[in-house]
Formats: sequence, C-alpha cells, structure tokens
Amino acid sequence: MITLVDIAKIYQMGEIRVDALKNVNLHIAEGEYVAIMGASGSGKSTLMNILGCLDTATEGSYSLDGIDVSSLKDKHLSNIRGKKIGFVFQSFNLLNNLTLLENVEMPMMYAKIAKSERNSRAKELLTKVGLGDRMKHTPNEISGGQKQRVAIARALANHPSIILADEPTGNLDSKSEKDIMEVFESLSREGKTIIVVTHETSVASYSKRIVRFSDGEIISDIPNIKESGDK
Repeated sequence: MITLVDIAKIYQMGEIRVDALKNVNLHIAEGEYVAIMGASGSGKSTLMNILGCLDTATEGSYSLDGIDVSSLKDKHLSNIRGKKIGFVFQSFNLLNNLTLLENVEMPMMYAKIAKSERNSRAKELLTKVGLGDRMKHTPNEISGGQKQRVAIARALANHPSIILADEPTGNLDSKSEKDIMEVFESLSREGKTIIVVTHETSVASYSKRIVRFSDGEIISDIPNIKESGDK
C-alpha cells in the first residue's frame, strides 16, 4: 500500500540546510498497524506530512496504492487526501459552532455527497465510536476523550483505507487514552491501515510494528511482540 524509496526532505533557510529526513526506505502493507516513534525533531512529523500528502519529499519516490504521488500537483494530492486518507490530530480540530453530527458530515460535504447520505453516514459513525446519544451537542459540551472520538468518526467519513494519527492522545488523561487506543485497535481488526505518530510508549504498545526515528533516519523497524495477557 505505502512504499517510500530513498526519501529525503531538505529545508534550506539561507545558508542553513536542515536535513529533516535522510534516506528513508519504508514499506507498509495494507491492514498494518504501525507506530512511528521518535523524540521531538527526529523527523516523524515530517514523515507524517509526506505520508498524508500534506507535503512532498525533496528526493526519492512515494507510492500510495500503486500511485506515484511524488510529483503530483497540489490539486491531485488534495484529491488523494480526500479519498484515501483520514487524519486524526492531537488538537482535535473540531468546529465549535457546529454540532458533532455536522462536524462529522463536513468531509462528506467537500466530497459533494448528498445530504441524506452524509447525514446517515455521520450518525452511523458517531454511534460506532459510542456517541450516538450526543449528536446534537457541540464540541464545547463534551470531554477531550469524546472530542477525539468525534475526530476519529470524522476521519472515517469518506471511507479512507488509511488512518494517520498524529499524537492522538497527547491532550488526554490515561483513561481517555486507553479508550481511544481501543477504538484504533477495533479499526485495525476491521482491516484499516493505521499509522500512529507518537513519542509515548503506552500508545505505541497497541501497534503491531514500531518504526523508530532519530535525526531524520530510521534507526529500527521491528514487530511489536506482545506477551500473553498484554493488550
């Protein structure tokens, strides 16, 4: 599903050159659940932006579902984002003046899906994440953990094959973190490809594979071996 070959991302600021990513080679198969780990400045967020078609690499190639996206223009990258990728952010990015139902409907509006269909789909997704009884509430009326559930429902609105989550539990308490990660586990069992960027070992422990970054390079890429009785 995802293949990166010799990816580099270079930022040039006057005479200063920053190698955010260097010689990154990575393959993620359909249905994998992968955690991308590393300290701040390690390159993991830059990688997330490239994987999500929010940015392009300076060098190397990126194939997504058989499409070489490395040289696509912004319009085509936007189309791929809308159809293939669902995003979940640490800060939720919900619109406080809209109900939860309307927030989940938003991506479907941009995709020009009929009102009746997007309404039905949004209700189904909010029910799926355990908020079927809060649809008419606004984000200001629910907890942080519930907001992230809404964000996950919104990410699923256009039936993406890939979910990209950037520090999805960074603003949550431990109970809410566990609840949210169990939602991701459920999506993984359904066959979604899940990629979570995190610096938290507790979050990465839910994944099936952990890729660690340091100074823009992959320093390890190993299966996440869980002992009997673990999550």
